[in-house]
Amino acid sequence: MKLVVQRVKKAKVEINNKINGEIGQGYLVLLGVGPDDDEQIADYLVKKLINLRVFEDENGKMNLSIKDIDGELLIVSQFTLYADCSGGNRPSFVNAAKPEKANKLYEYFVEQCKKQNIKKVNTGEFGADMQVTLQNDGPVTILLDSKEFNIKKQ
Repeated sequence: MKLVVQRVKKAKVEINNKINGEIGQGYLVLLGVGPDDDEQIADYLVKKLINLRVFEDENGKMNLSIKDIDGELLIVSQFTLYADCSGGNRPSFVNAAKPEKANKLYEYFVEQCKKQNIKKVNTGEFGADMQVTLQNDGPVTILLDSKEFNIKKQ
């Protein structure tokens, strides 16, 4: 599972010129699912995301989590995070999970985030053509890749 976490002042996702999800201060999360991902990996990354300390405290240090600032989440599915461009100029997406599995884990990830007492959790729509607008704060952009963590399978 791969997450691109962008600290934002505000963000929104539109589908067919209608706002599907909109947040104020918080994170815009682009989420990609790989073929080996499962609920255990999603749980680990939810915990990592919620506890990530990249908001500034009273001394200007990145020391606060999204919960500490009462922030909001906008989570958008993004299979292109698994693009493989090594074979030419047209990306291959064979490293992304199949849509059925990816949607199931995307929905699971969103539901687990909602259980974390986050003020607002909004989403895009899996598989839709979406227009995402954001006001990046900092800018601060963090990449979280489950392959970089030693997640013990149970």
